[in-house]
Amino acid sequence: MKISHIEHLGIAVPSIEKALPYFENVLGLKCYNIEVVEDQKVKTAFLKVGEVKLELLEPTSPESTIAKFIEKNGGRGGMHHLAFCIEDGVANALAEAEGLGIALIDKAPRKGAEGLNIAFLHPKSTAAVLTELCENPNK
Repeated sequence: MKISHIEHLGIAVPSIEKALPYFENVLGLKCYNIEVVEDQKVKTAFLKVGEVKLELLEPTSPESTIAKFIEKNGGRGGMHHLAFCIEDGVANALAEAEGLGIALIDKAPRKGAEGLNIAFLHPKSTAAVLTELCENPNK
């Protein structure tokens, strides 16, 4: 798999509205995009630090994986995942990872925020780090 850079760091928050003042007013970052990803039951907000994006993730349903993550973490949320930009395609990277014995959450790429194709690798085989693979299908 050919990784070009860290695409983003995913941070679960109970409320984007309550979290944004810290990132914008204290850290001086600027939110440039907020969107809802219906099939993942999540609302996202993106900020940039240099070339790396921070993705704030707010659950839109109690059944979402983000809601369950926040609940497990005492209602506070926190660092959720690390996302890498894949140059040779997410489907290829999934096949390579599976061939190396990595447990997959997604067997095939799916649509994520900002129009990216995404897939997740299971943390039980990735040094306990939920890992997201991303590619921009328009590049």
